[in-house]
This record gives sequence, structure tokens and C-alpha cells, in this order.
Amino acid sequence: MYVREHAKKETRLMHFVGTTAAVGCLAAGLLLRKRSLLALVPLVGYGPAWVSHFFVEGNRPASFKYPGWSLQADFVMWSKIVQGKMDEEVDNILSTTTYEEVGTGASPG
Repeated sequence: MYVREHAKKETRLMHFVGTTAAVGCLAAGLLLRKRSLLALVPLVGYGPAWVSHFFVEGNRPASFKYPGWSLQADFVMWSKIVQGKMDEEVDNILSTTTYEEVGTGASPG
């Protein structure tokens, strides 16, 4: 279901930007010993993703209900975007959506 909740390329791009920015803030905060940068990690990481869910995808972020699982899945998606594999995966998943799945709006777990 996670992939279906990221069907629009704009949503995936916003996640990619947010995850990249969050990792950058984390690394810079640790290297420079700046707590202010560390404090920005959740904002820059989740902010773009949540905006994309509410205003682009029109759904609720999985991180509201499954924060740990969602974070892990974001890194998997980030990796697949870098490898150029995410669009194909989305297309494959969306092409196998059943009538029941569309009607339920089911989430993982």
C-alpha cells in the first residue's frame, strides 16, 4: 500500500527532497556540533513529504500511523529513486491494483 500512497511523481520528488535535506542537516549538525541543525531534521524531512500527501496526493502520511515503518520505507524509496527504479515499481504496483484495494483505502499493518 505504501507505493500506492505515492502514486504521483511529485509526491515522490518531495519525499526525495525532504529525505535528502534531513540527512544533510543530520550530517552537518553532527559534524559541526550544531543543535539547531539537528532540530531541523524532522521539519525538513517530514515537511515536504506531508505537504505532498495533503496537497498533491490527497491522502494522509503513513508516518502518522506507522512512523518507524514509514521512515524505513522512505529510505527504500529514496534509494530506488537514485537507482532510477522507483517509477517502474510504481507503474507495476498500480497496474496490479484490484477493485477491492481501491475501494478500501487500506494501509499496511
